[in-house]
Amino acid sequence: MSTDTKFVDLHTHSTASDGTDTPAAVVAAAAEADLAAIALTDHDTLAGLEEAQTAGQMLGVEVVRGCEISSGTEFGELHVLGLWLPNKTAVLTQKLAWLRQKRQERNHDIVQKLQDLGLGITMEDVLTAAKGESVGRPHIAAALVDKGCVSSKKEAFREYLGDGGKAYLPKTVLSPEESVSLLAGLGATVSLAHPMLRKLPSDWLESMIGRLKDCGLTAIEAYHSEHSETQTRYCLALARRFGLGVSGGSDYHGGNKPNIKIGKGYGGLRVSFAVLEDLRHHRIAVGLPV
Repeated sequence: MSTDTKFVDLHTHSTASDGTDTPAAVVAAAAEADLAAIALTDHDTLAGLEEAQTAGQMLGVEVVRGCEISSGTEFGELHVLGLWLPNKTAVLTQKLAWLRQKRQERNHDIVQKLQDLGLGITMEDVLTAAKGESVGRPHIAAALVDKGCVSSKKEAFREYLGDGGKAYLPKTVLSPEESVSLLAGLGATVSLAHPMLRKLPSDWLESMIGRLKDCGLTAIEAYHSEHSETQTRYCLALARRFGLGVSGGSDYHGGNKPNIKIGKGYGGLRVSFAVLEDLRHHRIAVGLPV
């Protein structure tokens, strides 16, 4: 099959953070779906990239080195994706380790709040539920299900872990400008992830995109499992208006988002190989490696 009729998925997660598939299994799922390329973009960690790249070489799937970083704003979190990360990233590795440490401190405090509420859960239970180095609320939710404290992860977030939940605590995050500058400084392609997931005022979002472009933002993730067609068109228009590239991906998490399939989202998502090629050509034009 020619690349003209192939597809890619530039937003996936593995057991290195909060997915349920190992990095190699994510690549195997991409090969099974006949994808030409994926980006592995785990939260606050690079731990799965080598395994994914090795699997990609074996299975004939291009693997773009990536990660996802959460940023804080007055309207909640804003996420950015770094794509084409270099192999040696000491500055990023240190910053991500600091974020994971802050996340670990938060996890301990959340577990303590759950214990104070009478739920029989420990940090050991959470670490058992987690398989990677980036541990967070999805793993606490899984531990709550495993211990019989709740019937589902959805209930865990609704009652305890989500915004307004009985054990909710805010997360220490970088500012959007710091996140973008950090990734851009490494020569990464920096994409604003799923900007339509939160109900952001359009004037605020557009002002933020302008500021982030000044910090090195290079793309907007227009194609996403949870973007409607109208929202996708709006993101495409924003990309044109600000002279940014376009990215896209399913936000695949394996069993943690069971209705989202790699490369297909809820069934209708298709990210053309041309999206990857356009991002690659932009990098070449400004002298960055691909």
